[in-house]
Amino acid sequence: MRYIIRPMPAKHPSIQSAGAPQGDALALDEQLCFALYSTMLSLNKVYRGLLRDLDLTYLQYLVMLVLWEQDGINVSEICARLSLETTTLTPLLKRLEAHGLIQRVRSATDERQVIVSLTAEGRALRGKAKALPSCLAQAMELSPKDIVKLRTQLRTLRSNLDRNA
Repeated sequence: MRYIIRPMPAKHPSIQSAGAPQGDALALDEQLCFALYSTMLSLNKVYRGLLRDLDLTYLQYLVMLVLWEQDGINVSEICARLSLETTTLTPLLKRLEAHGLIQRVRSATDERQVIVSLTAEGRALRGKAKALPSCLAQAMELSPKDIVKLRTQLRTLRSNLDRNA
């Protein structure tokens, strides 16, 4: 019996019977999900070494990237940019605040919203972090053109998966 995944009208994939399987579709090394997962583990190892000097974790670094792009935004905007839940982001923000990199204040116009802003120390850290992208590119051993192509393909993949989730 062969199982294939077909989109259903309700946007959710479904496994349906369709004859005999070809090859070993369930081999671990044939799974795109495992290739992405194991690559992310390797990427995190490289980042861990690079971020050690900045005293940041990978997720804290992502939060700082968002704030370096747009300072003074609310927690829900950061969650949306990073695809994180508030329950995951709040402890990260508390640690960044304890390190003196950010400050959190309630919005004057809507007390339900918390605005996150960089401190002077948080803004200064951006200068120290500027070398990270080129260090990562060296570790990947890909050409700038290949990096752009891969990033574009991954964004397309994410968009397609989000649309079909």
